[in-house]
Amino acid sequence: MAQLILNHLGKDFGTGKPAVSGVSLKIREGGFLALLGPSGCGKTTVLRMIAGFEQPSDGAIMLGEWLLADVDRMVAPEKRNMAMVFQSYALWPHMTVAENVGYPLKVRGVARQPRDAKIREALAAVRLESFADRRPADLSGGQRQRVALARCLVTEPDVVLLDEPLANLDRHLRQEMEETFREFHARSGATMIYVTHDQAEAMALATDVAVMSEGRLLQLAPPQEIYARPEGRLVGGLIGQGAILSMAWPDSVSREADWLLLRDRLAARPAPGELLVDVLVRPQDVVLSDEGLDARVDAAVFEGERHALRLTLSDGQILRAFSRKPVKVGDPVRVVIRSGWKL
Repeated sequence: MAQLILNHLGKDFGTGKPAVSGVSLKIREGGFLALLGPSGCGKTTVLRMIAGFEQPSDGAIMLGEWLLADVDRMVAPEKRNMAMVFQSYALWPHMTVAENVGYPLKVRGVARQPRDAKIREALAAVRLESFADRRPADLSGGQRQRVALARCLVTEPDVVLLDEPLANLDRHLRQEMEETFREFHARSGATMIYVTHDQAEAMALATDVAVMSEGRLLQLAPPQEIYARPEGRLVGGLIGQGAILSMAWPDSVSREADWLLLRDRLAARPAPGELLVDVLVRPQDVVLSDEGLDARVDAAVFEGERHALRLTLSDGQILRAFSRKPVKVGDPVRVVIRSGWKL
């Protein structure tokens, strides 16, 4: 298996603004990359260029030393040894589950006996052995998605591309399918690229997360790093439920701040001409405490195991926090901010 490399990848559909611009990525072999961003940010266009459904307007796509596509050349999709799972499942309604799963092997001319063995193995991997003779119409959404995964598995692809595959499922099924995707990744050993606008999915599944906005790559990092140390206001706003505060920041201080520094910075008025910076504060780092800063509860939503709060500080800035105890809108509270990250 070889490393997939995107080198300054771009796509312009002639609308006046490129759909994708200057995206460069080295995707680790056997890794699970999530392409994360809002609708229209270019992530699906990147996926389609990797699959071979779109030709780049700029840059190149390499699989190891093999040039898959650039402005002048393009390897056909069926010759790339990749598999794609669509949001709509893309199953043949007139075929049984087994026939759907085995169809790629039939097209490749694989003999019946080894084909049937691979079909049984793939269905066992997604726990659908007993559904082999059913039609897609007889299956639930989650079961149909498992059939699509099994169809990928039989071809032993180098790269599996997933285009928002859980978007049509309810919350319970999405959680169940996340575990299936993890098992599938471990079993196949393939490099997986997963397009989503749901950051919870990206964090739960991926070994690396690439955040995109307006056709550009903003940051690539493991989930824990991109959550704790986002680069820039856009990534900080997209990842997590944090609030972004504005305050003066001493040159001598690193990007991570504790309560003492944050308390002093928020309590002090900026000097004339003093530069203000954006500081990201996560709700789990905001604690209701008599020792803290004055705030007011503007909103409180009960989420089952906790209350999600929106707070306004005395200077008008907004914080988000969690509380296990109920509070009322309009209540005065005091808060300690245990940690902040300068964007």
